[in-house]
Amino acid sequence: MSSTLTRRTALGLVSAAALTPLVAPRIARAATTYDVQMLNVHPDDPRRRMVFLPRLLVVQPGDTVRFLPTDPAHNSVSMDGMIPDGAEGWSGPFNKEVSATLEAPGFYGYKCTPHLAMGMVGLVVVEGEGMMANYEAARGVRQIGRAATVFDEIWAEVADRGLVS
Repeated sequence: MSSTLTRRTALGLVSAAALTPLVAPRIARAATTYDVQMLNVHPDDPRRRMVFLPRLLVVQPGDTVRFLPTDPAHNSVSMDGMIPDGAEGWSGPFNKEVSATLEAPGFYGYKCTPHLAMGMVGLVVVEGEGMMANYEAARGVRQIGRAATVFDEIWAEVADRGLVS
């Protein structure tokens, strides 16, 4: 067998190499876990009390958000009307870590049950196709007390970061 490379063989190798990226399997992105602290006082602004840190988180489908009871007497519960259709919510017990793996793109609002009126709320945005499907519904949920002000700030940050058009 000859080791000479013919023009025809060389063209075949070049053509196969050119097609490789088209048929190569996509490498799956590893899911990431994000931590959200439940705090009595914001570490950088002592005037802000009863907070989730961060209060706005942007993740990808399949990522997990872990709510950590950094300070006592808090929980994390998804809010009615503020999760995508068909998505699963979560409800963590007081003083316990709770995790939520978020598969469906969209907007997920959450609260600390006893500190809702004090503004202890947050938002996770799961990017991806169809993420805007529950945007208007989530924004339209009526909030009580300081939660209304905090959500106004969060929605402004969502817009500032270019997450909505």
